Amino acid sequence: MTISLSKGQRIDLTKTNPGLEKVIIGLGWDTNKYSNGVDFDLDASAFLLHEDGKAKGVEGFVFYGNTKTPNGSVLHTGDNRTGEGDGDDEQIKINFALIPAEVQRIGITVTIYEAQARSQNFGQVANAFVRVVDELSGREVLRYDLGEDFSIETAVVICELYRHGSEWKFQAVGSGFTGGLAALCRNYGLDAQ
Repeated sequence: MTISLSKGQRIDLTKTNPGLEKVIIGLGWDTNKYSNGVDFDLDASAFLLHEDGKAKGVEGFVFYGNTKTPNGSVLHTGDNRTGEGDGDDEQIKINFALIPAEVQRIGITVTIYEAQARSQNFGQVANAFVRVVDELSGREVLRYDLGEDFSIETAVVICELYRHGSEWKFQAVGSGFTGGLAALCRNYGLDAQ
């Protein structure tokens, strides 16, 4: 049975799901009736964060331009440039066993590509969700539907996965940013050039 979360909620992933080692983070969305007729290109990213909450270089940033970590612990499966169709629009695969010990959190984000130039924001996005799927069994472990609490934001931290001792937990974040991917990079300690 899938567990549905609300903003701010936390849940054990690996403790309550023994043997959960490889997960698929599925992200999806629709554009709503207020879109301006220009195609939306939303992009999922993962930031591998150290104790200080910062990524340590491009190897800690997985997105459409850097699709995997050097050891393969996090893999972006590809850029969906239209968001058409049902189900996940983009996916990020995580192998908890391969996450380096110094990585304490993984921030999962979604940004709107060229949002400013296209006059787009998350106020024009509906039905956004994230779900965690056990890659081995295909079972959906949890789901977080973001709702429509956004207006001018062009980037959202959807959720964070974090270590608690030897276990991994999930936190539904749903925190919006203006400034797109560059703002998120700065937030996570990366040069936004």
